Amino acid sequence: MFINSIEKNTFIVKQEAARIGFDFCGISKACFLEDEAPRLEHYLKNNYHGKMDYMANYFDKRLDPTLLVPGAKSVVSLLFNYYTDKRQTQSDAPKISKYAYGVDYHEIIKDKLFELLACLREKIGDIDGRVFVDSAPVLDKAWAKKSGLGWVGKNTTVITKGKGSFFFIAELIIDLELTPDGPIKDYCGTCTRCIDACPTDALINPYQIDASKCISYLTIELKDELIPNTFKDKMENWAFGCDICQDVCPWNKFSEQHQHPEINANEQMLNLTKTEWYELTEDVFKTIFKKSAVKRTKYRGLKRNLNFISSS
Repeated sequence: MFINSIEKNTFIVKQEAARIGFDFCGISKACFLEDEAPRLEHYLKNNYHGKMDYMANYFDKRLDPTLLVPGAKSVVSLLFNYYTDKRQTQSDAPKISKYAYGVDYHEIIKDKLFELLACLREKIGDIDGRVFVDSAPVLDKAWAKKSGLGWVGKNTTVITKGKGSFFFIAELIIDLELTPDGPIKDYCGTCTRCIDACPTDALINPYQIDASKCISYLTIELKDELIPNTFKDKMENWAFGCDICQDVCPWNKFSEQHQHPEINANEQMLNLTKTEWYELTEDVFKTIFKKSAVKRTKYRGLKRNLNFISSS
């Protein structure tokens, strides 16, 4: 039995999250995501997930956190800023998404989540829960929206008012009752810059994406030997991921340099010339991208991407 009040526990959660390094923390009641159910069903039915077959698994668990953590009462959503003013030094070099400039965030954020959970157990008491960073059937954007960390924009990213969208999202699902935060309003207004700028027309409608057309999907998630020829001349030199719909978003003019040295940009990668990219050997790949998210494509996948954009 917890001796602290719900309000006091909520304060502790947010205080410790900030101390450990998370930029924003919001809380939702752990409940069935009723509004998301028809959206997810429509997304899957229309094959907008492409060949990401895992998206069709655990449908119920994606919508109900109590199936992931029995007895769950709260979902703690956390944002971790990854925006950087650093840029690739060669303007004609194949482009890499900003989130992959530094060390792969998964383990770094997971360690911080475990630290947060340990701190809560020490300060509050016996808490059962799990941590999540892109590794389980959790609708992280829906929970971030529900907890008031931002709204889901027309480019389908979570946008935080006055801070932008260059954030990693993570969750703690715990059996501790906390005071929930409410959602905020949508501030996209009549703007359609993200939709207008998408070169592959992946943003088929405001707030709706066909991931199978997204450059990030094509260069990372798609494991086929070849990228479909329908995307020739549409990749805009992206070799891993894509930031177009975020770069054009007016809210991202408020993005600020992150204060997380553990994910500082890999200068060696940023300084690669166009020639060095295309002459990349597997040994050099393993050296430069040893701790990078880029290694997700494996050497073969990155070479596939490079060959495709070079022939466009």
